[in-house]
Amino acid sequence: MNEIFYKDLKVFHLTKKSLKNSYISVKPLRTKECLDVEIFLKTPPLRQAYIQSILEEKESWIRSQITKIFNANFAQAQLEDEVELFGQIYSIDHPLVAPLQKMLEKIEVNDETKVLACYDKFYKQIAMEHLTSRISYFAQKMDLEYQELKFRKMKSRWGSCSSKKVITLNTMLMKVERELIDYVVVHELAHLVHMNHSKAFHSLVTSYLPEAKYYRQKLKSATLL
Repeated sequence: MNEIFYKDLKVFHLTKKSLKNSYISVKPLRTKECLDVEIFLKTPPLRQAYIQSILEEKESWIRSQITKIFNANFAQAQLEDEVELFGQIYSIDHPLVAPLQKMLEKIEVNDETKVLACYDKFYKQIAMEHLTSRISYFAQKMDLEYQELKFRKMKSRWGSCSSKKVITLNTMLMKVERELIDYVVVHELAHLVHMNHSKAFHSLVTSYLPEAKYYRQKLKSATLL
């Protein structure tokens, strides 16, 4: 992977002979000091001039994605004082987040690693309760059966469904709005019928959530941090 530059943007460029098209992604990069972004470009072997033309064409989109990432960061809860839950920011002393407050009281609050571990544990507890209820509701409504439900913090996806009918849901879903959570639940349940993203798959999702396309687009702007 090489580093290339376009104006003030640093781009990590990966060349693959097997690729037929070019792909650009912008991902958040969190360090202890700050929030940053990484820009990735995957292409088949191309001349440098053509690569620069791709970046020129996509510059507006890249910068809009960077803005979304930083705006999302500003809206995030302040550690130890607030909690991001169901698309809202709650004070740490709110009844909904009492379990987290109790966990934080038992550790050294100046230890960020331990604080983040408490948040992760809290989100998993809430996820196990809320997501179990929602997937049970929609599985019955859709007349579908899954083999197992798992909960895990994931960095690159909101959920997954295996060929063995094992559904895994990201515990960080607890940060987004309830309707977006329901979308992910229905999305993964629909994979029990269609293990792809075909037209039939999307039709099935939409039959239970008419606003599915809107939810899908909105979820793209949510951060997995």
